[in-house]
Amino acid sequence: MSDDSHYEILAIKYAERNGRTRADSFLFDDDHAAPHPMDYYVWLVRNAHRTILVDTGYDAIEGARRGRPVLVDPMCALRDIGVGPETIDAVILTHLHYDHAGGLAGFAGAKLHMQASEMAFATGPCMCHDTLRAPFTAEHVCEAIKRVYSGLVTFHDGDAQIAPGITVHHLGGHSRGLQAVSVQTANGPVVLASDGAHYYENYQSNKLFPIVVDTDAMLRGFDRLRDLGQGGRIIPGHDPLVRQYYPRVFETTNVIAHRLDLPQTRMGETGGMK
Repeated sequence: MSDDSHYEILAIKYAERNGRTRADSFLFDDDHAAPHPMDYYVWLVRNAHRTILVDTGYDAIEGARRGRPVLVDPMCALRDIGVGPETIDAVILTHLHYDHAGGLAGFAGAKLHMQASEMAFATGPCMCHDTLRAPFTAEHVCEAIKRVYSGLVTFHDGDAQIAPGITVHHLGGHSRGLQAVSVQTANGPVVLASDGAHYYENYQSNKLFPIVVDTDAMLRGFDRLRDLGQGGRIIPGHDPLVRQYYPRVFETTNVIAHRLDLPQTRMGETGGMK
């Protein structure tokens, strides 16, 4: 990991939901009653020069509140692989939904990167509507606001470079200020789609995810992901298939972590890179 602009990427699974159907994942799906589980991840991006966390997940308290228990607290998982919160240089929040920003309080000293449009959305008039605020938790949004007043937030308006080899790209759609993260690795670029595509099938078949604030933006986001992923790989935000396609590491621990910068151990159904 000596190259300043190449990174190791870990997808760390911290929760799952198995009682879901395809109707929970895709609008207008003919096989709507078929089972369709969901994984929850945070992503660790690091090299010899910096360590960056993409999203923070949520903790057991939030899981109990929503009836969605965690398998492991993301912070505990990071500690188990030798990464303490004090070693995190920056946190990239792809958006402020509870399952992506719920652990922010645990990384008090880290610089925070997010889209300005996401903060405006999460604190503006749209939150007067129960439906739109359902994926947000007020305490998490307030924690992000506290960071603003501590001088620890960098707001971005569209595409931006976070560090050499790491860029963010505004997508919108699922949430107003949703952003994807592109990371350079020794094996080519890896695009962390987050909820720009919950599953491979979302962007591969242009299937809308049901939690959406702008359908047109979500569809354009799929196009953008495909453009960003040319010559590399696109990693969806919640797909259990990620764990089948990429090698597991730290198998002697209870941490479920997979290396996204390494070659795939299994190809997708089309026979190509995912």
